[in-house]
Amino acid sequence: MRKQLLSLMIHLLFLGSLLTTLMWYTLNDKTMKFHRYQPKMKSASRSLASCKSCGNNIKEALEIYSQTWRKQEHNYQNFSSQLSSKCNGSEAAIITQKNTPLGSKIVFDGERWRTHQVDQGMFNNFAKENPFPKKKWHTCAVVGNSGILGNSNCGKMIDSAQFVIRCNLPPLTDEYKKDVGIKTNLVTANPTIFLRKYGGLNGRRLPLMEKLRIYGNSLLLLPPFSFAMNTAVSLRVLYTIEDFGGPVQPVFINPDYLYNVSLFWRSQGLKAVRPSTGIIMASLALELCENVDLYGFWPFAVHPYNFHELSNHYYDDQKVTSFHAMPVEFKLLLQLHSQGVLRMNLGDCEPDDY
Repeated sequence: MRKQLLSLMIHLLFLGSLLTTLMWYTLNDKTMKFHRYQPKMKSASRSLASCKSCGNNIKEALEIYSQTWRKQEHNYQNFSSQLSSKCNGSEAAIITQKNTPLGSKIVFDGERWRTHQVDQGMFNNFAKENPFPKKKWHTCAVVGNSGILGNSNCGKMIDSAQFVIRCNLPPLTDEYKKDVGIKTNLVTANPTIFLRKYGGLNGRRLPLMEKLRIYGNSLLLLPPFSFAMNTAVSLRVLYTIEDFGGPVQPVFINPDYLYNVSLFWRSQGLKAVRPSTGIIMASLALELCENVDLYGFWPFAVHPYNFHELSNHYYDDQKVTSFHAMPVEFKLLLQLHSQGVLRMNLGDCEPDDY
């Protein structure tokens, strides 16, 4: 009897140990699954004397960013709800046949006096249904094109997000892959790109299709109703994709949404004539996503940690320009970072053979 009891106790101890190990592994795996790596900040001196163009804006930004970031769920829910009530991006950001029916009148957001009556031909170009799901994505990355992304090693971290938004058809070739990644679920396109680089698609169209293939079956966000000059070229882009059968999916951004986003940020202190594509996409992500990371939003001409001069974009050598109120926008987004609403990424990411 004693031998049987001893044997039973040994078996129970073994099973208990096994169950404990299994529970620990499961919980640890779950924790790892939702862990998001915090980019590292360079350890260079922060003396602004080494940079003539640096000022109080950069100093204040570094002071805010150096604080440990934690998501504040209440702040996130509050801000996301405000955006949804004012802009309704989850339902209204994309023109669909449901929210813009045949015969309706579209008001251009950049030229409020200009309208377009939706006839059958235009109606056929609209998305048949909303491309965004009702359930929010868990993680989203909004990728700007600032020169700070150069040599950042953030490509793998960006691509780990469930939904990746990129701005203005950025290059994603092998030389940039380790810094910006390649995954794309939505990419915006300023019509001036088609006019400047592709002759407005009045001639050869194959070069554009070769460019677009790198974005796979992502949504291509076109703004035909921002300004009158955008309408014809946006339609030519859509027809080019349809004629060539490319995987990218062209959709039209709703001018009502753009106008409402502009009004919303004006109420937050942004007095610019037009908000940038970056802050518009950040706004959309805060409606569509539970956790939002921003990359490539640094608006200044020098790196915040090594004070090297930065180009306007990670892929060119143009000087930093100020067409939009980028420093003001950045400050507003950094406030959301400090409140735990979204996370701004300025440091370098973990080096990786990507």
